[in-house]
Amino acid sequence: MSDPFQGKKPEQPGLTPGCQRCEEQAKVGVYICRCGGNISDVVDVERVAEAARQMPGVATAKVHTFMCSDPGQQLITEDILAVGVNRVVVASCTPFLHESTFRGAVARGGMNSYLYEHANLREQCSWAHRHDPAGATEKAIRLVSAAVGKARCDAALDQIRLPNHRIALVAGGGIAGMKAAGDLAACGLRVVLVESTGALGGQLLGRGAVYPTETDAEHIVAGLRKEAEGNPHIEVLLNSRVRSVSGFVGNFQVTIEGRFGPGGQSATTSLTAGALIIATGFHPYVPAEGEFLYATHPGVVTMPDFLQMLQSAPGGTRMLEVQGRPIRSMAFLHCVGSRQIDGVHTPGPDGRLNTYCSRVCCTTALQQEIAVRRRFPETAVFDLYQDIRTYARGTEDYYRTASEAGVVFFRYRGEEPPVVEAGEGKGTRRTPLAVRVKDTLTWGEELRLPVDLVVLATGMVPNAIPELVDSIKLPTGEDRFLQEVHPKLRPVEVSVNGVLLAGTAQAPMDIRETLSAAGAAAVKAAAMFAHEDVELNPYVAEVDLSLCEGSGQCVTQCEYDGALQMVDVIVGDRSVRRAQVNPGLCVGCGACVAVCPQRAIQVNGWRLDQYEAMIDGIVAEVAVGAH
Repeated sequence: MSDPFQGKKPEQPGLTPGCQRCEEQAKVGVYICRCGGNISDVVDVERVAEAARQMPGVATAKVHTFMCSDPGQQLITEDILAVGVNRVVVASCTPFLHESTFRGAVARGGMNSYLYEHANLREQCSWAHRHDPAGATEKAIRLVSAAVGKARCDAALDQIRLPNHRIALVAGGGIAGMKAAGDLAACGLRVVLVESTGALGGQLLGRGAVYPTETDAEHIVAGLRKEAEGNPHIEVLLNSRVRSVSGFVGNFQVTIEGRFGPGGQSATTSLTAGALIIATGFHPYVPAEGEFLYATHPGVVTMPDFLQMLQSAPGGTRMLEVQGRPIRSMAFLHCVGSRQIDGVHTPGPDGRLNTYCSRVCCTTALQQEIAVRRRFPETAVFDLYQDIRTYARGTEDYYRTASEAGVVFFRYRGEEPPVVEAGEGKGTRRTPLAVRVKDTLTWGEELRLPVDLVVLATGMVPNAIPELVDSIKLPTGEDRFLQEVHPKLRPVEVSVNGVLLAGTAQAPMDIRETLSAAGAAAVKAAAMFAHEDVELNPYVAEVDLSLCEGSGQCVTQCEYDGALQMVDVIVGDRSVRRAQVNPGLCVGCGACVAVCPQRAIQVNGWRLDQYEAMIDGIVAEVAVGAH
């Protein structure tokens, strides 16, 4: 096995000292936030501060209206310098929001930023128990007591440093992949862009005009393609797929299968990349055979099929013709393959329904309806919808314009979708199809619409990437799209460090959103390459070789490939088998800690003695009954 560190071993903290040693030197500062009333309207924060002052090791306890503000942070730095505070507890809102904020304040005071603990008094007290202020206050005191107990056992930790390969791999050559690759290359970074088909462009190829600018899709694709293919920093691999990924941030080992070399022979190649951007995109939903008569009647087509038909339709006529057939009337059906309902729709091959909204279908349908009415005014157009969701700026105008252009709207309930059936009649009066619908706009009247063509406004389905999902354990949501860490705080990151999302691999998006997400992913990746080393939080497992007896139980329990393995090490004057942690792959879950009979492995920052101190703090009676 090759050395993933290439001879440069990661810098990481040693095992922290025991709890008793830390308690002797701890001077804890406790800082309680009113959160502008979010906490103090329910929790008696002054009483919490009074109780905190009586806790062992607490040097000071203060209350502030907004601890995350500059004056609030200044309280912390001033007390570190003036009072000698050497441990900090902040009791405020969720650490998701401001953990980095308070770590920065601690560091500005000259303290190690990991000598800080957080107690969540908003989500876990005031918001959870707003009808029980006394109970919320008591719980807040106990949470602060637990944080103080852990803080007294804290010891300084340093970030882990790993070598960083300043190469980005972008999987997917649609507009998201090309945008991300171009932005990274503009930063002077090397990019490998992998596309499974023979051309860059993805789903925009051959799409015609796109909303809301009515720009030709090929113009958008051509600009991005020129930037990607003409940039010396970007290597484009067509007809290629990422087959496997191993390693960790800064050091991903990637295997690519494709046609390489002058002869275009099928082969595999490998590279080491520092970051991965997943831009594998989507494909339009394909209805099952017989769904709305799809694939059983030539007059039923999907929206992508219709876009091609409309582009190739002959001009100079007042009525749309499709394959030589005049289309006197046509119907667009919304939400085909989206917003599916259990018991109404048939699950797909994987047994799941597409319960999500695909976001772009409504506006696309309206855009094409307007195009038909303007080019072919003698073709009647019907629109059958659950809800019109033209959510983006400027797209509501399509709904208004379609109405003014003569499109007739019918609204159905999701539980009672339209029914498409073969038409009736003879000779010139015969129509190939009919659509039956209960129209809620006319108080549930059941209507039968004779039409020559039915267009199914199909939604988005994420492209399957089992190789990537399985090899690096990418998180997916119930909708099968890749799952970000947090939609607002970390919108393009996944729980795997160094892996970023771009575009519709993550969720249904329109073109503008896709390009914005791709740009955000590129910025995040570029920030990772700002230094020669990758810096990671030190909350990883650590083995005490003086206690480890090499049972291997920890390795068996670990679910993260390569994070923990048995190796030969020298202890004293002999070679023995011992557990070794790869800090780049360890996520600090603690599963290994639970099975070690010698307690030879611990998670830095979350040692067992720290948990015990937290439990002691929770059950301690620290002025809970006083007022």
